[in-house]
Amino acid sequence: MRRRVREAGRRTFRAITVRNYRLYFTGQVISVSGTWMQTVAQAYLILFPLHGTGVDVAIATSLQFLPLLVLGPFGGLIADRVDKRKVLYATQGVAGLLALVLGVSVATHSVSLLEVYVLAAGLGFVNLFDNPARQTFVSEMVGLELLPNAVSLNSVLINSARVIGPAIGGVLIITLGVGTCFFLNAASYAAVIVALSMMRASELYRRPGVVRAKGQVREGLRYVWATPDLKVPLLSMAIVGVFAFNFTVTLPLLAKFTFHGGAGLYSWFMVAMGAGAVVGGLATAFRSRPSTRLLAAIGVVFGCAILTVSLAPTQAVAIALLVPMGAASISFVATNNATLQLRSDPAMRGRVMSLNAIAFLGSTPIGAPLLGYISDVTTPRVALALGGVATVLASVPLFALHARRVRGVGAASAEARRPMAVVPGDPELAEVVPLPVGDATHTHQRRDRRTS
Repeated sequence: MRRRVREAGRRTFRAITVRNYRLYFTGQVISVSGTWMQTVAQAYLILFPLHGTGVDVAIATSLQFLPLLVLGPFGGLIADRVDKRKVLYATQGVAGLLALVLGVSVATHSVSLLEVYVLAAGLGFVNLFDNPARQTFVSEMVGLELLPNAVSLNSVLINSARVIGPAIGGVLIITLGVGTCFFLNAASYAAVIVALSMMRASELYRRPGVVRAKGQVREGLRYVWATPDLKVPLLSMAIVGVFAFNFTVTLPLLAKFTFHGGAGLYSWFMVAMGAGAVVGGLATAFRSRPSTRLLAAIGVVFGCAILTVSLAPTQAVAIALLVPMGAASISFVATNNATLQLRSDPAMRGRVMSLNAIAFLGSTPIGAPLLGYISDVTTPRVALALGGVATVLASVPLFALHARRVRGVGAASAEARRPMAVVPGDPELAEVVPLPVGDATHTHQRRDRRTS
């Protein structure tokens, strides 16, 4: 039994054995904890000291992701062209400066709602370049073999921080004031910069940057649209991103207007969801076999979990139900992320992941005000329930894609009896192509075709 536990631990944390990724992971734990601390503090600042509404929270949240929505493919193109580590040096430094400015404004009692909006938009422009660079840099640290495991561990990292950050943020707001959260978040970015500086460049899996040319953004869009394995998951994620992944809007509103709580209850909501997400991320890291069918199944579970939270009769029940919802949410994100990275051409990976960022985060400027408005004119329960239904419906095309892939592989196997070679990079099914008759590689190369 003890040996099985050790083996499970090694399998779950395989990517941590890579020194560069281990440094990155440590720095990110500190930095992302600070980011979630600021997320809680910003919502509290708007709703309470500045006496804002749900729409105000939604606007501030939307502005953080509006640049991704409008200019996302350009950020991905920069990630394909430029040294990703240099991009991260710049983005982390600027993000820390923006947090420091907000902290000073709060401490000097000069902060206004307009200033919160402006600084949120500034952070949005940082995320435009940071998000695709950060996601694709993971493959440069660990290589494609460990990529699914590293992506899942990244999800664990983010959601461990989601537990740590709001918990610390709630305590700090009550004891030292909301401004302290912004100062600590500004300092936390230094951890990532130090980690980046300590990495060994010789151990990175670098590939040459894409040479500058005209039409590269359009080329990326055409590539995704012509590739169903990328197009369908991205469209499904866009639907989920608009209607479901706006918990920084719906959960504080649920805490304040449905259960008549304050910062403490909102912190408990985030802690419960984050704790569940850690469990979901670890389970995904252990499995590390992303597939379209798995992504669709997780989407259905995630949607149903959101619906149960929307119907929670009491605070205690809502907190308990947020744990499985958090587990399903991060499993969905991690599986989608790994699937897209593994199925995309390396030269296109930055642009593909920028489109994923648009679907997941860039959709916030649409979804956050919409859900904030729905919450104001009805109740936060209705806004949450809408997200649950949309998530279940968005999973249907994923099931259809999986069925087409299975039929396609079966038809190819019946038609071609020549030796087959595996096309690498597809973790769901072994895509096969006929080898030329004169090819020296006549050994039947097979990959485990099991899906789950």
